[in-house]
Order: sequence, then structure tokens, then C-alpha cells
Amino acid sequence: MTRVAVSESVLRWALERSGKAAELKQKFAKLSEWLEGISQPTLRQLEDLAKATATPFGYFFLAAPPEERLPIPHFRTLGDESPRRPSPDLLETVQTMELRQAWMREYLIEQGQEPLPFVRSAGIQDEPRQVAKEIRRLLGLTETWAAEEPTWEAARRELIRRIEDTGILVVVNGVVGNNNRRKLDPTEFRGFVLVDEYAPLVFVNGADGKAAQMFTLAHELAHVWFGRSAAFDLREFRPADDATEQACNRVAAEFLVPENALRDLWPRLRRVSEPFEEIARHFKVSRLVALRRVFELDLITNDRFFEFYRIYREDERRNPEREQEGGNFYANQNLRLGRRFAEAVIRAAREGRILYREAYRLTGLYGKAFEKYAEFLGLGASP
Repeated sequence: MTRVAVSESVLRWALERSGKAAELKQKFAKLSEWLEGISQPTLRQLEDLAKATATPFGYFFLAAPPEERLPIPHFRTLGDESPRRPSPDLLETVQTMELRQAWMREYLIEQGQEPLPFVRSAGIQDEPRQVAKEIRRLLGLTETWAAEEPTWEAARRELIRRIEDTGILVVVNGVVGNNNRRKLDPTEFRGFVLVDEYAPLVFVNGADGKAAQMFTLAHELAHVWFGRSAAFDLREFRPADDATEQACNRVAAEFLVPENALRDLWPRLRRVSEPFEEIARHFKVSRLVALRRVFELDLITNDRFFEFYRIYREDERRNPEREQEGGNFYANQNLRLGRRFAEAVIRAAREGRILYREAYRLTGLYGKAFEKYAEFLGLGASP
């Protein structure tokens, strides 16, 4: 049986990178021996280890661990923590989105698409209220649009539709591709933005709650206007210590909870027992965003802010909000792939501009699954 000599440092790196060291030592009985150089894995064992650690198989033949970096800045609300190495799930997701964006950019240019004028159209010194107003104008939304939607899900769906109609690619996914066993961690990142003048792409971590996703979408829109790609965790919706991140948060807050609209509501809401619940429901944001917005506008005192903040944290620990994906597989693809991108790939394949195997690779859907999704979108069966 063929054994493969693998660098012990690469093995340790793969284990640490996966974040599953204890679990993998139980799954692979000889793993400790491989790490100590006492024995070596077979080719099949190494393939299984690569899959279990989400490590590209070729990396195990390197003499030393590679240095993996995100191609975009990763802004984290760190506090006293040290920066973490990006997980394999985040790395793979960003790389997949870059591949799709590059294809879409080339496709749009071939179709005669002009650069989108709103990309990089604002500066971080601009008045947040004015930037938020311009975003709403482009999306065709009023200050009260969210209050007119019956649920958070309806508001999210409408916001995504409007964003896509501007030419921005929107992806919402809580797992790596379609692999439900590789869930994305909202504590690592809530979303990221890949800015491009032809095909800007925003990715929202679908494992997060719907109310949290609303703020992430608004934050990402601001990134497109400011023209800076980034990944972020927005822990407790606080930005990292970065001027652009802070500007994006201010714009997102004004976009979702306009100051004028909130000031008009506050005289009535301040007298109810759950004012922040009412604000959250009205504007389709989280209670924490509602609380912070009221505090930022000096509508409550420091003491009252921290009193409600303590209650919020206790409630969150008891009832953490996490999105559970389910429902129709093909309906989910509109979020996991993005409707705009998926339609472009399917049309390109139907018109013979790309081979079907490339369309399969770009979408992660193969054969019958690809065809059924095309039919779901109303694009008909292949000729």
C-alpha cells in the first residue's frame, strides 16, 4: 500500500486551519503518529483528510505551510482579541465569489454594459444623510419603505430585488456553496463586498438572522458607494477602528432608520413598554440597531441605554437569533447564486457563448439540477 510523505508542519497547519483538531484526531486513528513522523498516511487517507479539513489536496505536498490571506481587508470588531486566521470556509467563499464576479464583468463588457456611475461616487467625508438619501433614490425607496412591508423577510426580499435591479450582484448564503455541512460562522463575518465598476458583488452571511442581514446589506451598499472592498464581522453592529467602516455604519443606520422618521415616531414610542421592539418592527432592523440609533441621536440617556443594553444581552444569550435555511432547493439558489448572475450564466450557455461545463462550474449546479433551476427561473429547457 502506497504511503505519502507529508510535512509534519503542513499537517499541523491543516489541523489548526480547520478548527477541528480534536474531532479529526478521533476520526483518523493514526493522526498522532503522522504528526510525530512515526508513520505516514496512505493516498486515500490523505484525500479523506484533505476533504475533512477543507484543504486543497495539493497543499499536502508542500514542504512548508502556505501563507493564506484574504484578497480583501477583513475588518473585525476585536476588542481585546487578536486577529484570527481566516477560516477555510471564508477563504473558499471569497474565492468563489471572485471567480463569479470576474466572469460577470467580462460578460457585461461583451454585452456593451457601461460602468455603473454610482460605484465610488461618494467619499467617507460626505454627509451620511445625503449618501443614504442618494442610495434610496437609486433604489426607488422612500424613508418609510420598510414600515410598509409586513415582515422582515418581505423587507429583505424587496431590498435585495431593488439592489439587483441597479446592477449589483447579491448573494445570501449560510453555507459554503451548497454544502450544508459547512456552515458559515456569523461571528467570523457577517458579509463582504467586492467592489467593481461593472459587477459589484455583496455577500451576506445567510446564517445570520434576517434583521441582522438587513443592516449588513445596508452596510455593504455604503461600501459600494465609497468604493472599498472588505469583509467584516460588525460585532454588535459596531464597526472596526477604520474610517471607511465607521462611515459605512453611519450611512447604513441613516438608510435603514432615517433620523427624521425616527424623531417623528419617538414622542409616541418613548411611552410604550418596549420602544425598541416597536422601532425594530417598524424599520425592519434588529432591536440592537434600534437601541443604538436612539442613543446616537441623543434620544435617551447613557443610563437608560445601558439598562436596555443589559436586558438585550441577557435575552440574546437565552434566545440567540440564527437563520435556519430550508424550503425549496431551487428557490434557495436565487439567494445562494444571486438571480442576476444565475440568469446571465444560463442565457450565456443557452446562446452558446460558454460551454455547459463552464456554466456548471460557475453555478455549482450540474446536469438535471442546472436544467431544473433554469426552468424554475422561467428560462426554459436546453435545446
